Amino acid sequence: MIGIGGSLSRASAGAGPGRRRWLTVLVWLLVAPFAVWAAARVFGLEPGWPTIQLLAFTPYVALVSLIPLALAVLTKRLWPAIVAAVVAVAFAACILPRWIADGDAGVGAGATVRVMTVNMLYGQADPGQIVRLVRDGRVDLLAFQEYTAEGRAAMRAAGLEDVLPYAVSYPRPDAGGSAVYSRFPLAEQGYRQLGGGFMQAHASVHVPGGPDVYVESAHPCAPMGRGSDACWVADLATQPAANPDGPVTVLMGDFNSTLDHKAFRRVVTKGYHDAADVAGAGLAPSWPYDDRWYFPSVTLDHILTDQRVGVRKVVVYRIAKSDHRAVFAELVLPKAPA
Repeated sequence: MIGIGGSLSRASAGAGPGRRRWLTVLVWLLVAPFAVWAAARVFGLEPGWPTIQLLAFTPYVALVSLIPLALAVLTKRLWPAIVAAVVAVAFAACILPRWIADGDAGVGAGATVRVMTVNMLYGQADPGQIVRLVRDGRVDLLAFQEYTAEGRAAMRAAGLEDVLPYAVSYPRPDAGGSAVYSRFPLAEQGYRQLGGGFMQAHASVHVPGGPDVYVESAHPCAPMGRGSDACWVADLATQPAANPDGPVTVLMGDFNSTLDHKAFRRVVTKGYHDAADVAGAGLAPSWPYDDRWYFPSVTLDHILTDQRVGVRKVVVYRIAKSDHRAVFAELVLPKAPA
């Protein structure tokens, strides 16, 4: 009996280090993918498909990254725990600022202007609901993407032009149409033709009590795969820069990208800030909102304002018959020149 017991004890002791090594390997295998993802996000490594597409889901990955950290701590794996902690901190530094409102809500000290952007999904979005949002929110400037002739007719029938009588519109039968509606007269109307095929309507408007505002309905092509990744990068790169010595610039629309994409962050660094980020609503997702209940929603729709503009609030609204949510922002313009 003593011999048998001694043999069992030695067998258990011999198996223990092996099990511990396998547990260490397992923890490393769990930590490693999150470390790679965090590195791609922090250093802007998005060479193409599928990295570009995956990075849109970084907020979800950041949350799940706490699981391997907890496992490493509970199993007392020091180095995996240290790496997992660094990964969690990196994700937090990238994600949490969007959830926290800026103390001064940007700049701005002049007139208030309310803006909204809607992707109409080939002109199908519910016109009555959009007009109600415009009336209730006292919207001054409204941008449309995927704007069609049918969509224009439906909006007219719903009474949009009674509220926003001035418009620059370029309807198309596909997803490339665009428009800007305004409460105030528009000037310098036109459109930007992007390499990916979409049009971006733009115009200048003088807001009473404020400076001139240049507004553009943004819609770079979507990175659907290897064939469209290049046009996505190019379309984002051609977005106009804000001019601190010129009119206040507002870009709003479906950018087909999130703040976790380096290509989009480069647009923001052209003299803008993301209104939702400033208001602490930067994690509010906007797509998809249709029957794809199984698909995690991400933040593709944005309102970018030049850095002289303050942001009071940002709200997103579900729009019937569209796969995008509308984004509304209440902005505070700088004082008008004396």
